[in-house]
Amino acid sequence: MHALLEKTRRVVIKLGTGLLTTDEGSINIERIREICRQVDLLRSRGLQVIVVSSGSVGLGMNRLDYHKRPTDLTTLQACAAVGQSILTDTWQNGFNPFGITVAQLLLTREDVRGRKRHVAIKNLFEKLLTSGVAPIVNENDSVSVDELHYRFGDNDILSALVASLTKAEMLVILTTIGGLMDLNGSQRIVPVVEEITTEIEEMAGGTDSITSVGGMFTKVEAAKIATRSGCGVFIGNGKKPEILKNLFSGKAEGTFFIPRKISLVSKKRWLAFFEHPEGSVRVDEGARQALIHQGGSLLPKGVTGYDGEFRAGAIISIERPDGTDFARGVSQFDSAELDTVAGRRTDQIQPLFPGRKRFEIVHRDSMVMLA
Repeated sequence: MHALLEKTRRVVIKLGTGLLTTDEGSINIERIREICRQVDLLRSRGLQVIVVSSGSVGLGMNRLDYHKRPTDLTTLQACAAVGQSILTDTWQNGFNPFGITVAQLLLTREDVRGRKRHVAIKNLFEKLLTSGVAPIVNENDSVSVDELHYRFGDNDILSALVASLTKAEMLVILTTIGGLMDLNGSQRIVPVVEEITTEIEEMAGGTDSITSVGGMFTKVEAAKIATRSGCGVFIGNGKKPEILKNLFSGKAEGTFFIPRKISLVSKKRWLAFFEHPEGSVRVDEGARQALIHQGGSLLPKGVTGYDGEFRAGAIISIERPDGTDFARGVSQFDSAELDTVAGRRTDQIQPLFPGRKRFEIVHRDSMVMLA
């Protein structure tokens, strides 16, 4: 952990609603000021810092006099719209004593799905960070809608995707608890997680907060994304004094998730985490083994079926014979063409597409394994 912290030059810090608001739902100005002071300290050490801040819905609930988190989408959107301006103003006021300018970035899943917009958002982060600006990121809850797959669903997941997008070396998730608790044994905080196993997932629970979404479960899910992108993850109690200072001095208490040694390249991060598949293909066991162990492309002969209607160039899931997905990639054929080519050898397909030069369903350079 210490070696990774020494190499860290870019860090994403996520703060939950429970940490940033009081029990009554008003904003905890003193805590934000304290976080701003510690962020300034990190920046003075040469680190670039991105803040992912929850709180807009909770602040809007307080301003609009809601005592319980609304369940209907329109009311939630109204709370987010009211609360977001309060949240951004408070962050700017907190950074003013240090001469730091903030930039508000409100993102939806749609903003990072398409490759062009994905790259544009990435370039925007680069410009802001190299200009000395502190990006304050939140999901755009005032326009996000679940049924259209636009939502990240939780700012824990959003923070992991931001860390992946910006190639941060460290994701710090500050919450109101001390880390991942070993509920099956010692009842103590697990200090280091080398691999996220089923046992680790079972230790994670939800939340009972009236303003929050998720809990430790979503934090572990976020750690899966970030560590696979080569980013270390720390979960700790943001109420503890000097938590950020102590972390980068190697003294903070919490749970550290070790990043994967081999991380995904930029395009494959996009395929794995940002884009929503438009359909899926099922493959036989021989094709699955070849894709996983030999690093090959998906050929038509190994395809046994497909679901959905999709165009050539669409992102699709690649499924085992039992229907569970294990890979994702860019389809070179549309779904209608799969009726013709699925299960056939290349020499049988060539006469059917005389002008075509490549016959992979998904080329290995445009494919990523999900496990």
